[in-house]
This record gives sequence, structure tokens and C-alpha cells, in this order.
Amino acid sequence: MDPEILRSSFAVVERRAEFAVKYFYSHLFRHNPELRALFPADLPQDMERQRDRLFAALTFVMDGLEDPDLPRYLRDLGRDHRKYLTQPEHYAAVGASLIAAFAFVAGSAWSAEAEKAWAEAYGSIAQLMLQGAGEAQHHGEPPWWDAEVISRTRHGDDLVVLTLRPQQRLTYSPGQYVSVSVPHLPCVWRPYSLANAPRADRTVDLHISRVEDGTLSTALVRRTHVGDVLRLGAPGGGLTLRTPADRPLTLIAAGTGWAPVKALLEQLDPAHEARLFLVARDIAYLYDRPAVERLRAGLPKLAVTFITPAPGRPKAQATERLLTALGNRAGWTRHDVYVAGPPDLVEEVGETLPSLGTPADRVFHDPLPPTGESRPRPVGAAEWLLDRPPATWHNPTGRAPRA
Repeated sequence: MDPEILRSSFAVVERRAEFAVKYFYSHLFRHNPELRALFPADLPQDMERQRDRLFAALTFVMDGLEDPDLPRYLRDLGRDHRKYLTQPEHYAAVGASLIAAFAFVAGSAWSAEAEKAWAEAYGSIAQLMLQGAGEAQHHGEPPWWDAEVISRTRHGDDLVVLTLRPQQRLTYSPGQYVSVSVPHLPCVWRPYSLANAPRADRTVDLHISRVEDGTLSTALVRRTHVGDVLRLGAPGGGLTLRTPADRPLTLIAAGTGWAPVKALLEQLDPAHEARLFLVARDIAYLYDRPAVERLRAGLPKLAVTFITPAPGRPKAQATERLLTALGNRAGWTRHDVYVAGPPDLVEEVGETLPSLGTPADRVFHDPLPPTGESRPRPVGAAEWLLDRPPATWHNPTGRAPRA
């Protein structure tokens, strides 16, 4: 593969990203109508998210062409894509439509060299993804796990904790997430973190906050009952405990970001020095305080700080108060830091911690996509260049510590 040709041609297409992605799907469904059933039906909002994910994934690959971890990412992506019932022949169809879209959108800027480079690059990508899917199948890993809801605890109108029992043992590490789907929305998947270490009875807990206009989160919070069966995708994510016992750590959790942090805390030895900042948009959303108190009782060296906005103040003040609290603490050069919560908060905290003294390679988080309503993309090339949206992606393995 020639990285320079790939990047220069991609830069041309990127200026008309919205049109390129629409052309891609139109071409794909026109020439392969049977594939339409693998995508959400009558859910234009989810189709928009699917379009965003495709182009963001391409951006991610372009940015990591020389990254030695890219092959592993692509193998795990192939492993994860089995939940969409993706077959080997689908990769060829997607590749043909992708190159057709790029050629059409690039116009006179497209060349035989660019087409050759993209054909070779996509062939390598597909080969690695198929390799990952084949390895998972060889090891007996199912495309998804059916899991029965055995307990449901509601916290207010918009938050629920579901306890699930997978029919097969789900092998995962505390802090990881799984993608979740419900039977009546079979093509819609969203990532949710597991809130516990593997239990002897196979049960796992999901903490789900309903997002306004969120199709799946609304179904899980308001229409899921004990006895229902959900589907869980392969576990992924890099927010797993890696701090030595002799090094202190800080855990920062906002909203349902408490779920993976709770799983990490369960792994700590009582002698481990740690501090927890638990952030909520309102005091009513500090929904799991009894569990926090139980953990604090078993971890004598755990210091807990609850952070909410002042009464009557906007929820954004919680982030301001968190940053102030972090600035008032010392010892950041010694700490590993684990952060989980809304992407905007994770980003802001990640930008602040190095200035406090935390080495950048000791700040850990998973770059999950926003779960709210996706931001509309600009429709014209000029608008795209002036107001380019941030790329989001679902990374089934998580990334290394924040660089």
C-alpha cells in the first residue's frame, strides 16, 4: 500500500464526505439489495449514525496506516462484525461500492494509481477482518450471547440497572463493555459497560441511561422486563486495571460511567491507595451510593468525592466543579488515572490531567461514541471545511493509553 496516495485521495473525498457516504450506500443497496436487511429498517436516525461510523472508521484507518496495532484493531473489528451476520462475500460488495463512491466523488482527482492503491488497501483490510472473524469462530465464540433479564432496578424515569444471565459464559475483563441489541431492533447495537467482574453464576449488570431520542436506550429503560432476552456482542475495550499494587490510582466516573469504574474497584486489594471522583448532573443521579459505601468499607485507603452542580445551577457546573476538585488534589505524578463518562467530559479531563502532572501515557479511557442524537453533518464542501464534525467510532478493542 502507498500511504501517500491513500491519504491524498482520501483528503479529496473527505471534503464531500456526506455525499460520498450517501453514494456508497445507494450503490451498495442498488447492486446488492439483499444487504439492506442487515441495516436498520425505518430508522433514518440510526442510518445517519451508520454513515458517520463508516467514514469515521475510514478516518481512523487513514490516521493509523503505519500503526503496528492497526492489524489487531482490524482483526477485532472483524470478530465484532459477526454480530451483524456479515459473510465473506459481503466484504467484496462493500469494497466495490466504496471504491465506486470514492471514484465518483473525487472526479478528475481520481487516478488509476489511486484506484489500485485503494483496491490493495481494502483487500488487506478485508483479509485481516476475515482473519479475526475466522479465529473467533475457530475458538467457539458465538456471534453474540443471548442473555436473559433476571432483575431490573429503576432509578427515576431515565435510568435502569439490568442484571443479565448469558446462556453461555461471557469471558471478559472488568472494565470492558459489550454492545447490546434487543429482539425487536435486531440491527441496532449500542455499547454499554459491564458493572461487575465475572460472577460464578455468569450474571452481569448493565447501567443504562435513557438518551433523548435514543431508540435503543429508550427500549432498554422503558420497555425491557424480567424474562426478556437481549443480545450481547463480544466484549471489548481497554479500560481494564493495569496499575501495580504499589502505585496509587485515581478513578473518575460521570453518569453511567460509574459502571466500568465500579467493576475496576471490585478488583482492588484493600491495601491499594485510591481516590474516586463520582460526578452526576444532579444529586438525584447519584443512584448507586449504597454500592459506593460498601466498596469504601472494604477499601480502607479509598477516598471518595461526590460532585454535583449547586442546587438550581446547570448540569455543566458539575464538570467545572470536577476540574476544580482535581486541581486541588496533589500527587498526580504518582497516579494512574481511569476516566469513564460522557465523551465531552472524558476529553476535557484528559486535556487537564497532564497540566496537573499526570503522565499522558497513564491516563486510561475508552473512546466510545456519543450516545445522543448525532450532530447533523454540513451538506456542502465549504461548510464541511469550515465546521468539520469530530469523528466518532466504535472500537471493539479500545485503544492504548491516551497518547
